[in-house]
Amino acid sequence: MEDIKSTDSEIFELIKLEEKRQFDKIRLIASENYVSSAVLQATGTVLTNKYSEGYAGKRYYEGQQIIDQIECIAIERAKNLFGAEHVNVQPYSGSPANVAVYLAFLKPGDTILGMALPHGGHLTHGAKVSISGKYFNAESYALNRETGLIDYDAIREQALSCQPKMIIAGHSAYPRIIDFERFKTIADECGALLMVDMAHFAGLVAGAAHPSPIPYADVVTTTTHKSLRGPRGAMILCREKYAAAIDKAVFPGMQGGPHNHTTAAMAVAFKEADNEDFKDYARQVVENGRTLAESMMANGFNLITGGTDNHLLLVDVTSKNIGGKPAAKALDQAGIVVNYNAIPFDPRKPGSPSGIRLGTAAVTSRGFRRKEMVQVGEWINAVISEPENNHLIAEIAADIASFCKDYPPPGITV
Repeated sequence: MEDIKSTDSEIFELIKLEEKRQFDKIRLIASENYVSSAVLQATGTVLTNKYSEGYAGKRYYEGQQIIDQIECIAIERAKNLFGAEHVNVQPYSGSPANVAVYLAFLKPGDTILGMALPHGGHLTHGAKVSISGKYFNAESYALNRETGLIDYDAIREQALSCQPKMIIAGHSAYPRIIDFERFKTIADECGALLMVDMAHFAGLVAGAAHPSPIPYADVVTTTTHKSLRGPRGAMILCREKYAAAIDKAVFPGMQGGPHNHTTAAMAVAFKEADNEDFKDYARQVVENGRTLAESMMANGFNLITGGTDNHLLLVDVTSKNIGGKPAAKALDQAGIVVNYNAIPFDPRKPGSPSGIRLGTAAVTSRGFRRKEMVQVGEWINAVISEPENNHLIAEIAADIASFCKDYPPPGITV
């Protein structure tokens, strides 16, 4: 970091402050994690200097002898890790990956059916403010009002009625396992393609702690960070018969040259995920989620669906006489970082919803287990019970900073 420090001390200081923030606070953002030093190093290499439009062996620029090998290694490792027939590792992030899938198979105005954004879906699953909701006839399925769970019978009826060309399974805030086989049956019955967005739980799939959508979906998208502990990138996995359509949609359909430094970091992360240690990690992520859920429910919190099967929890905090946004802000001041989030059938506005979303991937990377998760639950309860008690919040923040010293995260030395 000495070159950054001497060239741009302002940015250097901000990076160091962010490093300290990530070290000193308990990060429960469900879409965040810590990458290893090896992944960090790969993202900062001379590979960022190279432009590589096209694919291995079919580039539009010369000098690709090394880049082709790196991209092929990343592809093969991803195929082996997930059991996929074809993988494209070039998408810049999850949203462009999803749009590339639509470009490959759909025309403007075609009908898609995805989980409603307020019920845990993603913007790119058909939200009206997204390109997916503007360019396509986007229908949305809701969760069951009583249980907060996916209602497969209702989805089947809706699919048979609206006849979508593509059904989208996957989520950004659904704490239970999805029945991919059931979704595939529904898709086949109405003649639709099935796309699964596994961005949030890809690491759990890689670690055999969550069922895989690969045997059922026509195409699967995922980011490579979150629970997978890779760099900020994405990939598309599909059946071999769709390989040409997917590759053409990514390049030249959606983007130009891939980010080669990110591709190399993906390859490193895939290698790190292909061992028993990562399986232990994935299992612990799920166990930590269940422990945190138990701790919070014991303290009177209302968890959507009554718990979790994966890495994330969705909590209605209004029973504690507070909204999601002020709860998240109070927790952040106390050293616990979450995001405020809508809950299914939320009566409050999106800018100030009823819930908060928690995730256990990052704290598990720090070595948190049952004892630590119970303590986290106690801290959350203490803060939300007295969100305006500045003295208490300051005390908890100091306790958490001291606590975190015993659990150094991967890739960070403070």
